[in-house]
Order: sequence, then C-alpha cells, then structure tokens
Amino acid sequence: MTPFGARIRALRQARGIALKQMAADLGVSSAYLSALEHGHRGRPSWLLLQRICGYLNIIWDDAEELAELAKLSHPRITIDTAGLTPKATLLANELGRRIGTLDDARLEQMLKLLRS
Repeated sequence: MTPFGARIRALRQARGIALKQMAADLGVSSAYLSALEHGHRGRPSWLLLQRICGYLNIIWDDAEELAELAKLSHPRITIDTAGLTPKATLLANELGRRIGTLDDARLEQMLKLLRS
C-alpha cells in the first residue's frame, strides 16, 4: 500500500463511504480505486486527485498533503545512478533488493536519516 492509498482509504472509511460507492461517484471502476488504494496502480492524475479532494470535501492544507502523498506514492520507481559514484549505485541496488525485508522501525530510521 502506498502512503497516498492508505490516506485515501482512511479518509473514505472515516466518512463511512463504501469503495464501490466512491468509485461510482468519481466515475472510475471499483477495481481501479481498490488498486489505487492498495498501491497496485501508479499515481492518480491531477484531475482525479482534484475530484477526490472535492468528493471527500478536503480543503487547502489537507489537499496539499494529499497531493504531496500522491507525488511520493509511485509503487514502481526507477533510480538512475548514471554519473554517480559506485557507492550510490550500490546503495540503490541494495535498497531495491532488500526493501521488502525491512520492518517499519528500520524504514522509519532510514527515512529520518534521508530527510535530515
């Protein structure tokens, strides 16, 4: 699940809206909305993001947060290390190989380190 998908799901459930109903109201299939929530689809389009914000009555700061989460929630990324050091390439490859084995605590430590 992506951060965007988790947030959309939490907002939808907090409002008591069924996935099928929200999908129909947004004009997308329930399979697509489910895949978006579970991180099996890429980022939503800007238009869909705006429709989701309007549908869930999300305003200003929350809408900006949701847009930022959408930007950071592509489930399949490519890291281009061409022109970088061998250590950068090693890091990218190690992360790609081992990210599925890291627990939440280790992921949080790594995020803090990268953001500092």
